[in-house]
Amino acid sequence: MTRLWNTPAEFADEMVDGFVAAHPRYVRKISGGVVRRAVSPEGQVALVVGGGSGHYPAFGGLVGPGLAHGAAMGNLFASPSTQQVLSVARAADNGGGVFLSYGNYAGDVLNFDAAQERLRAEGIACETVTVTDDVASAPLAERHKRRGIAGDLTVFRAAGAASAAGYPLAEVARVARLANDRTRSFGVAFTGCTLPGAPEPLFTVPEGKMAVGLGIHGEPGIDVVDIPSADELAALLVERLLAEVPDGADGRVIPILNGLGSVKYEEMFVVYGRISALLEAAGLTVIDAHVGEYCTSFDMAGLSLTLYWLDDELADLWETPVDTPAYRRGSVGAVELSDAPDEAPVAEVVLTPGDAESVALAETVVAVLETIVATIDQNVDELGRIDAIAGDGDHGIG
Repeated sequence: MTRLWNTPAEFADEMVDGFVAAHPRYVRKISGGVVRRAVSPEGQVALVVGGGSGHYPAFGGLVGPGLAHGAAMGNLFASPSTQQVLSVARAADNGGGVFLSYGNYAGDVLNFDAAQERLRAEGIACETVTVTDDVASAPLAERHKRRGIAGDLTVFRAAGAASAAGYPLAEVARVARLANDRTRSFGVAFTGCTLPGAPEPLFTVPEGKMAVGLGIHGEPGIDVVDIPSADELAALLVERLLAEVPDGADGRVIPILNGLGSVKYEEMFVVYGRISALLEAAGLTVIDAHVGEYCTSFDMAGLSLTLYWLDDELADLWETPVDTPAYRRGSVGAVELSDAPDEAPVAEVVLTPGDAESVALAETVVAVLETIVATIDQNVDELGRIDAIAGDGDHGIG
């Protein structure tokens, strides 16, 4: 369970404040999230990632040279608003267009798509690729419906590397689509996770059992089984992913064993030892194995395995140096740091009073919105329960 918090409703904002205070060399805070402190070249495509908070190092922890230019950070397990995405995208834009990428969840799709439309209307070129790596969430024939989980890292890295290499916006999008097509993930959990101030977990797993194929917010999985040994779990994960090898795979693969929050590194190393042996036995060439926390779910006890199938272009892009608060690869070298303030000043909006009819209508609209807010607040637990059963996630404080 989550033990340390002040006011649950303020947790996400306070978390962002603390994150920025801890990493001033990497990020600066703006309305809606964070952007790089490092100055990016003029004309470079800006990669903006994002989603709900509670998944660190996704998403703010992946902002820095070689990876994301900005992260829109929503409330706990809830999509950032359209305005948050817009704010981050505008601040990150270098004149080369904005590339948006995030996990495939209904709330994120709704808000990021709306932001994309507004950016384009403002004359800022914008493209999007959603991450759909979770093989348990939909069949292969309906891959567009799949959730995004730890495969975020491979898609973000490919897009960030393409941007750093000077690819134009259309080519960054092409590379990200290719990376997404080459990424497959499968996860399990032993316990649920508890949001700050919540009286009970979002979901529970029976004692001695393991939920198979569930999502990072606790979306329903495909089975509940007895907890296996480490070797048996490794076999389950590898067998499921090798049953769906992407077209064009040449045998080079990057495995990412991702802890969801409460499984310790030592446990994951035991599991990965067997995963490595099974991949070798399958005739695969392992490149740059990752074992750690890359996309968590608060305090959920569980893990997922991602296989990222390379080709020559993706392999070259993977070697791009990365330097972010939570993820580093290679040596980026010296960078110029922006001296821009954390919070950009908001331009004052001068309102012209309307006529009596307009004022009366506005009062009615305000009353309607206040009623909606009050109704949601009164039924927040039931709405969260319904959304959890529906299986899309986003059933957070938002």
